[in-house]
Amino acid sequence: MGARTAETQAIYDKFTQKKQASAERLAGLKAALDQQQRLNRALRVGRVDPLVVALLNRLASIQLSDHFRVVCTHALYAYEAAAGVRLDADALATRDIDLLWDTRKRIIFSTQLARVDSFMLGLLKKVDASFRMRQSQKYTAVNKDGFEVDIIRREQMDDDPHPIKLSDEDDDFWVVQARRANVLLYAPGFSAVIVATNGTNGTMARMNTVHPATFVAFKRWMAGLADRDALKRRRDVLQADAVQILLNEYLPQV
Repeated sequence: MGARTAETQAIYDKFTQKKQASAERLAGLKAALDQQQRLNRALRVGRVDPLVVALLNRLASIQLSDHFRVVCTHALYAYEAAAGVRLDADALATRDIDLLWDTRKRIIFSTQLARVDSFMLGLLKKVDASFRMRQSQKYTAVNKDGFEVDIIRREQMDDDPHPIKLSDEDDDFWVVQARRANVLLYAPGFSAVIVATNGTNGTMARMNTVHPATFVAFKRWMAGLADRDALKRRRDVLQADAVQILLNEYLPQV
């Protein structure tokens, strides 16, 4: 900074004060997080597969969370967490997670992904090394336990390229178009902190999804599709009814 003067000394002192304040704040936040995780474990509030929590935290750690919305059954965990209730297991049964990718931000996404010198499947492998692309369904990655991660997108519109691959790596996601996914993409967002099942130190993550009312309307639309599997249609209705009750009785403020 050059020779020491009253001005440069004042700049240095201001910097060190801010640095110390930031360090103290970080230490306080870490302590609060540790305490909350202990409470989560002691009170057994965990509900979500630890793999899902780890995946969401991984995306957050490299600043990719804003590029995805959870739009499947797992969104119910965010709604019940915000409502402070527990939904029946029948409504929550699933072994996959659907991530809606925002094609409008694809350039920013590619830049951020390149910055961490990785690719989307590589990110999943850092959560669980057994993840592999399903060769017959290149928008799906599956691990050794049969848990699936699907990455979907809105139907092609505006200047969307098609098809779209998330990176230049040979073995990575080709994002699949989903019917009416634009409704989910443009809908108001909803976010809540979810907790992994007990035995994982009460680990938490923030889940970004769609507004509960949008979820209800979309599930009712899906239930009305003539080509949808009958079992899935029944579950669509069950989930829509459950979230509507949450909206009416526990989440009128959202």
